[in-house]
Amino acid sequence: MTARVVVADDQAVVREGIVMLLGLLPGIEVVGAARDGDEAVALVADMAPDVVLMDLRMPRCDGVEATRRIRKDHPGTQVVILTTFADDDSLFTALQAGARGYLTKDARGEEIAQAVQAVVSGEAGLSPKVQRRLLERVTAQAAQRGAPAPTELPDGLTPREAEVLVLIAEGLSNTEIARTLHISRATVKTHINNLFAKTGARDRTGAVRYAYGRGLAQPPGSPVT
Repeated sequence: MTARVVVADDQAVVREGIVMLLGLLPGIEVVGAARDGDEAVALVADMAPDVVLMDLRMPRCDGVEATRRIRKDHPGTQVVILTTFADDDSLFTALQAGARGYLTKDARGEEIAQAVQAVVSGEAGLSPKVQRRLLERVTAQAAQRGAPAPTELPDGLTPREAEVLVLIAEGLSNTEIARTLHISRATVKTHINNLFAKTGARDRTGAVRYAYGRGLAQPPGSPVT
């Protein structure tokens, strides 16, 4: 399957270089290039691409706001952040806005292609470095709740599945989880089905017990140490 891609970057040399690189990769067709977030949103509306490779820091409309608008109005288009910066604030803000992938611009061509194909297939296109940071965030949240800090995500849970599991344990409905994570309710259901299969939970109650038992969440009223 050929993925139709739009590239958004305010620096002409970088933008043209990415377009040229993508043109050499199998399974990818570049259908447009944008100089800022506003142009990216407009191109998505016109071209309905499968994926936008989005820079974060652009004039007029930055990558986070453009991602939020695209995911809200054009849910069939996925966003992969491709940026020079890899700081935690921009990472989590972009993922919360609805980005499904996050790479830095030193990523190799095959890494970009893998991320594009992953998000088209409904998976997360995150580099191992980004996955480690998400794990560190879950660990920090567990520590704040007084729960044991996990050294790795158990039973093959992805960072997004773990995040959904934590929100289930906090009592959020599917609609509330979708709103919190800026994803569709159908995507929430997919994550829940996947995490049920991996954890052996038959229902939300079982999933909550699992989250408590693995230290990903803490029962209400538990003392904070």
